Parts: sequence; structure tokens; C-alpha cells
Amino acid sequence: MENKIINLGIFGFGVVGQGLYEVLNRTKGINARIKKICIKDPNKTRPIDSSYFTTDKNEILEDPTIDVVVELINDTEAAFEIVSTALRNGKAVVSASKRMIAENLPALYQLQAENKVPFLYEASSCASIPIIRNLEEYYDNDLLNAVEGICNGSTNYILTKIFEENLSFETALQQAQDLGFAETDPTLDIEGYDPKFKIVILLLHAFGTFVKPEEVFNFGIHHLNDFDIQFARQRNSTIKLIAQCRRQNGHVFSYVLPHLVKEHNLLYDVYNEYNGILLESAFTDKQFFVGKGAGGTATGSAVLSDISALLYNYRYEYKKIKQNNQPSFTNDVQLKIYLRYKTQGQVDLTEFFHISEKYESAEWRYVVGTINLQKLREAGWLKNKDVNILVLE
Repeated sequence: MENKIINLGIFGFGVVGQGLYEVLNRTKGINARIKKICIKDPNKTRPIDSSYFTTDKNEILEDPTIDVVVELINDTEAAFEIVSTALRNGKAVVSASKRMIAENLPALYQLQAENKVPFLYEASSCASIPIIRNLEEYYDNDLLNAVEGICNGSTNYILTKIFEENLSFETALQQAQDLGFAETDPTLDIEGYDPKFKIVILLLHAFGTFVKPEEVFNFGIHHLNDFDIQFARQRNSTIKLIAQCRRQNGHVFSYVLPHLVKEHNLLYDVYNEYNGILLESAFTDKQFFVGKGAGGTATGSAVLSDISALLYNYRYEYKKIKQNNQPSFTNDVQLKIYLRYKTQGQVDLTEFFHISEKYESAEWRYVVGTINLQKLREAGWLKNKDVNILVLE
């Protein structure tokens, strides 16, 4: 596509679609133009000329003059159909749909290979942080030990407001929704599903291992209460929702869990809607990336970066897969956690390998101890709203 004008066909014109339109029109160095935008509701008022819009997906998918399909919709099944059809039609595709990608990675990998067309999705993982391209181009599988960090701007905004401004969870969540950082239904964010989809994608590019989202344990900040917040403050710490994948003894494990984060940790000072990612490798120790993780222009800029990369015929090479030494996935690892609960018998403390600290009061109880990740994943007591966990450093 080098030295030509790229014609774009876009699916969706919500927060990210409008963000892409804005950054594309403010960027002078990219030879790309929007030819058509497919939307669901033709009667909705939109800030650009109506001639851009269509409700017929084939006006994009079957148009031979459209070079790149940009998929930015919320419907997972429809998004996969759009992307797979576009790839079969020989069109390059850029997407920001983390759930669709995470749930269909093996099929999407195969489609790229069979049709010899690129599929780029930097915006699906950490919005403005170019983490996928760094994992693809810089880090060898044998050298990389871990990828961990904050990759959900919505929950980080909420936690920042709780700890920095003493807002209630409900008030902070409403602010995040008002600013467009969180959806009207915030379940995917606050229960940790959104960062789980992202870490599944990063796990593939970091270690070459395909993992289904349902294999990765996620538990968010939806059970957080004032007692947990006080526990963190007493230890000069804050709470961050962290996604992690780590190689260990020939295996790789992954999870999304709230962590108690101390001041020395680089993630401690990642505030508001920002994301922060730590890469740990054998010879360079830790490297730190930080950038906006929510908002239309932040995500739109990542989409535009992928479009720009297509001008230079860039594609993911999936080098870690081709090395044929991928670590196998496991949940058989030990975690040190804080477990808060209300009444005796609410949790099964016999599942802990070791308990180093116990506390009881009239209102709340907690233990600090070591437990197997698989046991935690299977624990029915975590569904109780009076129960919460934090991973300790």
C-alpha cells in the first residue's frame, strides 16, 4: 500500500469511531481517507455529513476500491463476521474489539495466513500504548518473563478518585461513565472481563501461547468496600486492578485481580484513565510504558497508527508462535492474598496452604495467606458480595 491513498471503510461511529475521524483530520502525514461508514441507526444525529453513512455492510465489504476495513463496533459476533469476511475478500483489517479478538484468536490467525492479508489490532489492548508492536518486534520469547499492568482505564479512574479524592465507589463510577471512560453497563470493566480479554491478546504476542478467555481467572473491584480501602491505606498502599501473564518453569500463568500496590511499584503513580504496562525480561529487568487507556482520541490514535503501518506493508509476524517453544498454560501457581469476609463459615480457609495473619472484629474479618490460583478460580465463596480479595506483593 506504500505511496498510495488508502480508502477506509469503517464499521461503527461511536466514541472510538468519532475519535478516529478527529485524529485522522488533524493528522497531515497519513494518506488515508474515509470513503464509507457503516452504522446501525440511520436516524441518529451525527456530527459529520450524512453522505458518509450507510446501513449496508456490503457497501464496504464488497467495494473493490476500499483497501482497509476498520472494525469499531460492540457486537462481538457481528464484529467477527465483518473481520473474517473482509480478510477472505483480501482486505486489510484494523480492529479495536478486544473481546472479539480474544475469543477468536486461533481463527483470526488462520485467516491471516490463508488469505495473506494483515490484521492489526493495537487499539484492542492498551489504547494509546503501542504494546503489541513492541512485543512483536523487540522481545524474544526466551528473554521475556512477564507482562503485567493496568490495562483498563475505567477502573483505574474509579480507584484513583477513591484513593485521591475520597469519593465513594458509586460516585467515581458515575464520573467515569459521564466522561465516556466506562460504559452504561460497567460490568465488563469493574468485574475484570475487559482487561482479561486484553491480557489474552498480549499473552499470545508475548509468549506465542493461545489461551481461551475462560481459562484466565478474573475478579474485579466490584466487591471493594471501605474496610479494604482502609486496609490499603494503613499499609501506605493503593489498590490497582492488574492483569498479568508470567512465565514460570516452562509454563505461563495469567489472571486479572485487584492488587495491593506499594509506593515503590511503578504502577502506584498511574492515575485516572491512564494505563501502565511493565515488561520484565531476563537481561533488561523491567521496562515501563504508560499512556491514556480510555477515551475516543486515545484509542482512535492507536487505530490510526495501525492504518499508517499498513502504508508500509506492516503485518504481525507472530514470531513467538513460529519458534515452537511456547510455554503451556497453567493455573497451578501460588498467590499471596488478603481475603476479607464477614462471618465465620463464609469462606473455606482450609484451601489455604498457609495463613500468616488473621483479624476479627464485630463487623469484618480477614486473613492473609497463600492459596493456589486454581482453587481461587473454583471458589464459590468469591461470589458472595461480603467477600473480597487483594493480591499482595
